[in-house]
Amino acid sequence: MKRRTVRDARQLVVLTGLSGSGKSTVLKTFEDLGFYCVDNLPVALIPTFSELHMQAGGEIQRAALLVDAREGGQLEQFPAILRQLRAENLVTLVFIDASEDALLRRFSETRRPHPLGHDRPVLDGLRRERVLMEPIRKLADVVIDTTKFNVHELRRCIIQRFQKTDRRPMMVSLVSFGYRYGLPSDADLVFDVRFLPNPHFVPKLRKYSGRDPRVARYIQSFPQTGEFLRRVEGLLTFLIPHYIREGKSYLTIAFGCTGGRHRSVMLAESVRKALHKKGYASKVLHRDLAK
Repeated sequence: MKRRTVRDARQLVVLTGLSGSGKSTVLKTFEDLGFYCVDNLPVALIPTFSELHMQAGGEIQRAALLVDAREGGQLEQFPAILRQLRAENLVTLVFIDASEDALLRRFSETRRPHPLGHDRPVLDGLRRERVLMEPIRKLADVVIDTTKFNVHELRRCIIQRFQKTDRRPMMVSLVSFGYRYGLPSDADLVFDVRFLPNPHFVPKLRKYSGRDPRVARYIQSFPQTGEFLRRVEGLLTFLIPHYIREGKSYLTIAFGCTGGRHRSVMLAESVRKALHKKGYASKVLHRDLAK
């Protein structure tokens, strides 16, 4: 079996399509999936960017470039550039399309002028753009028609097609805090863990934090701790896939105890490990640990 090289593992997506079709939403979704994204890179610079991206020593493994009608006459160079990229690198051309009625409705709702017709009716701009982009559409590896998509459905479509199979497209942030210092303002879910016995009142444990194994063993020695963790982990296993399907890419879960040093710290660490085992990207922040 041929060994996969670092260069082979790199991926370049060139995103294009019609104005109002949802290209900006798609580019933002690629960014949430971990792609390095560039909006409106001049066509002439694409080969240079691709070569830098494909260098084995580079840090960017996945990149997405947005090219559209704002390039004007420079778009005529694009088919030749695409052929060059396909001969040298792993590149995918994604074309985002939509029906004329859908595009007209979207421009009407946003009241934005068409980029090809600031002084002309939107319909004229749309039809000129479709003619201009048709040769590129014929070269696309993937054509996505967003006529019947809402924003969440479009994000879901891109995630399902382009996410890596070894990672889940959401970052989960676990935050421990102390109620005496106030609630975290950015928390999506908050769990009050003050019902658990407090190590602060055990003299030999007071000076240690919830990251210390001695404190963790003390908290875990109570049956309600294990029951709470099982229930919370089950709840998150149920909720997170639904959040992802609705397009959420970042989730903050906060655990609060009195001072933010013992119980909340231990539980945030425990839940992070459980989520990591399930394949979710996660990080932990102990907001009040040093206070």
